[in-house]
Amino acid sequence: MEVIVCPTADEVADVAASKVARVCRDTGPGVVIGVATGSSPVALYERLAARVADGRLDMSQASAFALDEYVGLPVGHPESYAEVIRQTVTEPLRMDPRLVHTPNGFADDIEQAALAYEKAISDAGGVDVQILGVGSNGHIGFNEPSSSLASRTRIKTLTEATRRDNARFFASIDDVPHHCLTQGLGTIMAAREVVLVAQGAHKADAIAALVEGPVTARWPGSVLQLHQHATVIVDPEAASKLQLLEYYEVTYAQKPAWQQFDGR
Repeated sequence: MEVIVCPTADEVADVAASKVARVCRDTGPGVVIGVATGSSPVALYERLAARVADGRLDMSQASAFALDEYVGLPVGHPESYAEVIRQTVTEPLRMDPRLVHTPNGFADDIEQAALAYEKAISDAGGVDVQILGVGSNGHIGFNEPSSSLASRTRIKTLTEATRRDNARFFASIDDVPHHCLTQGLGTIMAAREVVLVAQGAHKADAIAALVEGPVTARWPGSVLQLHQHATVIVDPEAASKLQLLEYYEVTYAQKPAWQQFDGR
């Protein structure tokens, strides 16, 4: 795992976008990206959109798979992740909507929808680079604490902590769904590269557990310690409880030129 601590939240977005753009460039026009919702990756998407706008990045043939979708919202609800991804990813990155996928949380048969999503990812050749945020309780995707570390796409019950965190997007917490359809931890771990971003002191416990704690279902994101190519990019507040902070800063400062990514 590579841990990069950036001076500001803006630089977190810059560095993360450079890393994702580098993978896209190296993989080619048919790259498959995994996309997360929430506030953490929004600035990253904006940086990628700027590259698309000025011609440095072409996503017209790329595919995307979202991590999750609420269960219980009507189709077209503004806070459904299908709609959020359309606004923050598909349109700004000028992607073909037919190649952008979200789990079908609106399906009558949720179990079948989960199986179909796993198959769609497999049929696309798997995810080349998965973008992630992390919840304050350590969840990635909507894999709440106690999730199986080998889990695949399935329905999950959201914790009250997650519902409170997401209530800012709704009129009240009463409007936040109790269930979601989410990629599992095993699904996420199958991505060839993972780029996780986090900003703010409220993420410090989760980042410390994810990076330096034991691998445990109590902190689901800690499974990324077992990923071969995971990059965690955080600001000083999110990094504030890392015990090896100085080491991460030194290793990034001394990163060999051949390992650097310029995101052209």
